[in-house]
Amino acid sequence: MSEFQNKKIQDWRKILNPEQFNIMREEGTESPGSSILNDEKREGTYHCAACDSPLFDSEKKYESGSGWPSFFESKPEAFDTKTDYHIGYARTEYHCRKCGSHHGHLFDDGPQPTGKRYCNNGKALKFKVKK
Repeated sequence: MSEFQNKKIQDWRKILNPEQFNIMREEGTESPGSSILNDEKREGTYHCAACDSPLFDSEKKYESGSGWPSFFESKPEAFDTKTDYHIGYARTEYHCRKCGSHHGHLFDDGPQPTGKRYCNNGKALKFKVKK
């Protein structure tokens, strides 16, 4: 088990701001259109805001019209998935494999070549510009 998976709630509250804590540790969702990362167009990598694990390359990001940063492919082995029924029907939820933080939901309505849409809470990400 990693150091991140052993953290207690009070430890996460020191690392994450209250909105990030709600999203990443309590499986909440930010308001659509609220993330500054929606408009991010620079080349770089998106990382987990909790543990800094690299999750997505910028060239895999696209405008889905959903109001959340969306990607058609993640880094290999970045996430674990589970089924959630929070809104009354089954959806595939994904969590950072390294720290277990909730990031968003995975849908089958994305662009080719994968047909996937990783609909990610922007506040669960940090963007690092390619140097």
